[in-house]
Amino acid sequence: MALKTYEEYKESIKKMRPNVYKFDQLIEDVTTNPATKNTIEGHASLFQAQHDDNIKDMVTTKSHLTGEPVSRYLSIIQSAEDMMANCMMKRFAFHLTGTCTGGRCVGWTSLNSMFITTFDCDKEMGTDYHQRLLAWLKDAQARDITIAGALTDPKGDRTKKPSQQDDPDMNLHVVEKREDGIVVRGAKAMICGVAAANEIFILPGSAYGEEDKDYAVSFVIPRDIENLTIVEARHPSDGREGTEGFDIPNTCGGITQAYLIFEDVFIPNERVFMCGEYKFTQSAVFNFVAAYRSGIGGCVAGQGDVKIGAAVLTARANGLSAKVFRDKLAQMNVNNETTFGMGIAASVMGQKHPSGGWLPNMLLANVNKVHVATLPYDTSRLAQDIAGGIGETGCMPSYADFKSEKYGKLIKKYMKAAVSGESRARAARLVEWVTIGAGVPGCMHGGGSPDGAKLFIQAFSRLEDKVNIAQRLAGITEEIPEPSKKKK
Repeated sequence: MALKTYEEYKESIKKMRPNVYKFDQLIEDVTTNPATKNTIEGHASLFQAQHDDNIKDMVTTKSHLTGEPVSRYLSIIQSAEDMMANCMMKRFAFHLTGTCTGGRCVGWTSLNSMFITTFDCDKEMGTDYHQRLLAWLKDAQARDITIAGALTDPKGDRTKKPSQQDDPDMNLHVVEKREDGIVVRGAKAMICGVAAANEIFILPGSAYGEEDKDYAVSFVIPRDIENLTIVEARHPSDGREGTEGFDIPNTCGGITQAYLIFEDVFIPNERVFMCGEYKFTQSAVFNFVAAYRSGIGGCVAGQGDVKIGAAVLTARANGLSAKVFRDKLAQMNVNNETTFGMGIAASVMGQKHPSGGWLPNMLLANVNKVHVATLPYDTSRLAQDIAGGIGETGCMPSYADFKSEKYGKLIKKYMKAAVSGESRARAARLVEWVTIGAGVPGCMHGGGSPDGAKLFIQAFSRLEDKVNIAQRLAGITEEIPEPSKKKK
């Protein structure tokens, strides 16, 4: 077993069957195509980190299956310390790449969710999914692969259940069961980091009842499996030929979102971890939510760190001291540490599952999600305020204009402030990158909506316990029930 190098990772992606499309064109090589190469570079930098003695402990750990070094993104979280390490890794990953590395974290969360879910399912149903998952994971660790995760279905009419849709394919479902595996049809939508992944871990998109048991399915597939078509969505980080230099910061990664279209895809039994066990779909989603919404606090804190640094750099390039913006910088740091601290709290206040996995605190994880849906946007606003118009209005010549033989010297002259025009432009472009461009992960709806998180908060906030505390402290012995709904 060996941890992949930067070059080995890129080569593993380059060898895959082309099945990724963008702008109605098949991308023959995602490692070089302008639309996807930046996200590959961002993910590749994590493989570089695995071999850097100064930072490798941030991104690697020991496999509980073999005792060998593995990527943290391929590990099972077994303690509060493990979960905190992942929060810190996500913050570090943003510092390293300048953007989201979704081809790793969602897959990691998916496999941890199903580690616990398959254990419970096997115990109650007599299935053998947990052992299948362990066998696959041991092999995945040995190959040191990158795994994206996919939950979200197109859904169709939101007022109808999957089995009630006019088109049954609006949610991914099983269309055939064979002796050696299953065949699925449908789609997964808005899936992050797929172009950079070797494999994709599929989870059920929601909690289902018996009538929707064909939609209760979880499995893992090679990204280039037959009959899977991947369509990259348009994004502010879209790479185009001729876009270079500081127009897309060449030291940053790139975020990609994709639609996965399954046209009767066959999955062998050894890669299937749920098929019809609808009672466990809620657990699969809940287990995912707890870990993801804890860890995302580290991600957006890392994003905020970059916003603060880029805003101050631009202010200094404009000739202004950071002291001028002391109060605004303080608020940006408060925003950062609120989401990070909530994620750490959710991690620490979790509990051990009988499988050996670790479940973060569901209430605190969802409180964090609500903060994540608001505070990073405030940090973006403040970063743009500090940077001035050059970082927010988009009124900046392109890199190509800076290099123009006809007027490039004049552009550099008139862009100059306290530093050279190009350095000022680079700093401002980074502000743009992390506030309205590819450096922005899905803060509002990534990992679920804030309204959905509030439903979890209501369910786990133990309202009656709080009422009972208040009633005791107030010295009230009379019963005060919740009023029933008034009939209209």
